[in-house]
Amino acid sequence: MKAEPKTILYFLSNYFDTIKELFEIQSKDGFIKRERLQQLLREHDNAIEPQLHEYKILKKVGEDFEIRGVYFNFFEFVFNEFRPLLPETIEKYAHSISELFKKIREGISKDRNILMQRLNDLYSEIKDFSESVEKNTLRLLVETRELKSNVDKIDYQEKVRKASFWIDYYILPLNQILDVNHTQSITTRLFDISNYVNVRRLNFDDEMVRQQFEKVYNFLVQTNDDLLRQSRILTNELLPLIERIRTENMILTGWIEFLKKPHKVKVPKVFRLMRNYPYSNDMYYNAKEYMEQFAGEEVVIIDEQAIQANMWLFNKERYREQMMSKLPMENFFDWCNTTLKSEYKTVETDKFFSLTTLLFEDGIMLEFDPEAEKKVVRTTQMTLRVPPIKVLRYGIS
Repeated sequence: MKAEPKTILYFLSNYFDTIKELFEIQSKDGFIKRERLQQLLREHDNAIEPQLHEYKILKKVGEDFEIRGVYFNFFEFVFNEFRPLLPETIEKYAHSISELFKKIREGISKDRNILMQRLNDLYSEIKDFSESVEKNTLRLLVETRELKSNVDKIDYQEKVRKASFWIDYYILPLNQILDVNHTQSITTRLFDISNYVNVRRLNFDDEMVRQQFEKVYNFLVQTNDDLLRQSRILTNELLPLIERIRTENMILTGWIEFLKKPHKVKVPKVFRLMRNYPYSNDMYYNAKEYMEQFAGEEVVIIDEQAIQANMWLFNKERYREQMMSKLPMENFFDWCNTTLKSEYKTVETDKFFSLTTLLFEDGIMLEFDPEAEKKVVRTTQMTLRVPPIKVLRYGIS
């Protein structure tokens, strides 16, 4: 019989310390030996092995055990103890995300239910990828800071080896995955997907699918910001910190070797006494440099002209009023084309699609002939073939 959810949570709360130790054993060894499990339960005086199996917390692997994945991920989150993943493990998302995006583009005009399922799967894959990157960055930051403070009291040689290990196998490869300047990086692909989804969320004819595109687009905007932040942590914090560890230890190691055998090599003269005369150039420049320290600096005020950002914002109310003043109109898309050309000389794709959203307003009455010949509208980025749509009225009239 399946246990009640509250019963399982109550069990986890009551035996929290025991389960935490099981989690730590598996994090270190990759599994839990039967003898170690029984020893731990005796130490805590807990006869809870039947419940660990009944609630599906433990899974038998041969003669030993492991915590099931769903519980292990939960404990990782609760204890903030994430295992760093190799970058090649994270990079698997590049293939799955690219394949889903390819299928979405190929099936854009086919079955709507399949399209919505693919969009939902794409959302999930991007979310898993973003969470994996965040977990890795947090774990690498913890490992690097512990290495810097030398919590485990390891010797200098081991410290340098660990620093090189983290750089070569984790930090640099992960940084390449997040590099927006690399055309094949996952981050660059997400930007491409974001541009495509942005257009489709405005011009797709099915309301439910359009809402799904909107959901994916908003999540992509947030994800791209998160990935840029993780990339900055890697570049600005992790790499300099761990490089300092390597450099610092090389200097200290060399200094210790010198102190062991100070007479093995000739020591260069660091300080050398020189005689200067009051009338020499050196004396003049030294005195000048000294006096300049106390000279008041001239205040310089730089008046920077504010740069006006040429950013277009869609004023829906204004264009709705313009449309209403032209009602009834024979061809809505001709009106969009003419309006944009009269205002901006050219028809930009995003502005054109923004105007088309007026068709989806409540209260608008349309007339559409599916047999009518389609008209061509040329924007700055594409050529569109659109049907003539009559707008008879807007609201109650």
